[in-house]
Amino acid sequence: MKTLQLADYLVFLVYFFIVAGYGYSVYRRKHSKSISESHDYFLAEGSLTWWAIGTSLIASNISSEQFIAMSGNGFKMGLAIATYEWMAALTLIIVAVFFIPVYLKNKIYTMPQFLSERYNGNVAMIMAVFWLLLYVIVNLTSILYLGALAINGISGIEINLCMYGLAFFSIVIALGGMKVIGYTDVIQVVFLIFGGLVTTYLALDKVAELNGQHGMVQGFNYMMDQSGDHFHMIFKKDNANFPSLPGLTVLFGGMWIVNLNYWGCNQYITQRALGADLKTARSGILFAAFLKLLMPVIVVLPGIAAYVIYTKGGLQTEMLGPDGIINPDRSYPVLLNLLPVGLKGLSFAALTAAVVASLAGKVNSISTIFTLDIFKKKINVDASEKKMVQVGKISVVVAMLLAVIIAPMLGIDKKGGFEFIQEYTGFVSPGIFAMFILGFFWKKTSSNAAMFATIGGFVLSVIFKFLPNFMNLEFLSSTGFATLVEQKDKTMTYEIPFLDRMGFVFAICVLLMIAISLYDAKRGIKVKGLEVDSKMFKVSNGFAVGAMIISGILVALYSIFW
Repeated sequence: MKTLQLADYLVFLVYFFIVAGYGYSVYRRKHSKSISESHDYFLAEGSLTWWAIGTSLIASNISSEQFIAMSGNGFKMGLAIATYEWMAALTLIIVAVFFIPVYLKNKIYTMPQFLSERYNGNVAMIMAVFWLLLYVIVNLTSILYLGALAINGISGIEINLCMYGLAFFSIVIALGGMKVIGYTDVIQVVFLIFGGLVTTYLALDKVAELNGQHGMVQGFNYMMDQSGDHFHMIFKKDNANFPSLPGLTVLFGGMWIVNLNYWGCNQYITQRALGADLKTARSGILFAAFLKLLMPVIVVLPGIAAYVIYTKGGLQTEMLGPDGIINPDRSYPVLLNLLPVGLKGLSFAALTAAVVASLAGKVNSISTIFTLDIFKKKINVDASEKKMVQVGKISVVVAMLLAVIIAPMLGIDKKGGFEFIQEYTGFVSPGIFAMFILGFFWKKTSSNAAMFATIGGFVLSVIFKFLPNFMNLEFLSSTGFATLVEQKDKTMTYEIPFLDRMGFVFAICVLLMIAISLYDAKRGIKVKGLEVDSKMFKVSNGFAVGAMIISGILVALYSIFW
């Protein structure tokens, strides 16, 4: 039943007041020291501990697209979707070792600033505008809308009211700046993990009841017995879900581009570590990598549990969308409605915590890029520190209002939330990552090459998206270059799998960037460089041990669920 009882609301109010009260106390302590500089507001410079950085990374990353959309993919394709989370753990280690030292050594605070110092202002400004559009129109709106859909599915509260409530709560936290966001994220993650684990336990216990048993382990074993096809990490080509996760590409191909671009070249994520020293930043990122290993237990297993319950005759009407067709994205809200009073409120608080933390982090990054890279550089170059903080706060409110207006128009529920986000960010990720990786580690990379990656990467992605339907389909089918995919209108079209497409575009961008840079070198065009020293990449013994433990766990997981 889509209602919350008094006990559920009380649990939720406890969560609300803890987060709001703690956030306000952090805000008051900060202002009691008369700190108003922009770097403190946008980056919490020097004030976030390793555990605050790690939890804030997870809180900002885990949101409605994981709880709702990734859980829906668990219902649809099984444990394989967890590769996004588990591969992210290894990616975080790489980012901590190779990316963060470059940023910190060169005093990089925003991604457009990196592009400006490494290439030129034109590349930086184009990407600043692009990132603002992407963050507002795709990321912020999708998080807001999916979160509102989930809360509506649990509580029955009208969806627009859900959006307004999420937006308001997020603005209150975001206006306090990065320090408030970072430390309140610690509480958000506690609710997120504890509430998520409770939901997973009870979902698996519901599955165990189908076999006349009780307990999480019994439920997991019964799931593996009844839906063994949902516990394979690597799909073969005859699997209907192959276009979403094309075989070994998830280990050796485009999945690396998705993760390295997201975790290493994304203002929304790297901002948490850019205000810290190298040791603290690395420790926080390593902590986030450990937490990442846990996420599939919280967001994927409930989706598989819902699938097993559905196949055994349960949830037959609850899983149907408004059009009468099964909607996998309903898995998590439907499971929450099965929870007992009180625990439902805890899980409701966990879901809200995930959405609010992610919204606050995202809107803070939007504010940071607009203020530091557009307002300060192009609109008012003489702006004071106080003025920039004021502009940053106004940007927070404006960005969230735009998201509230745009979100209902997207129709995310028709496409599938996780695929919606990956599809649209994937059009530009290969070019952006090529521009960053060559900018880091190849001194000859020119600004013309970077400009090509900025625009050419997007154009190539569009071409590869629609190319199969203009080529010989028999040839495509025989070579395996593209696969036949059923569209929403039941028509069949050939498409290059999303992750493969990203890999092709990335490779082409790198090759052409090298060619353009070499040609520019022959013409005598000078390039900017960053300070990069191999000693920067040396890690402590403790970090090395933690990285090896994570790598060993991942090897074991993929060996078990290959």
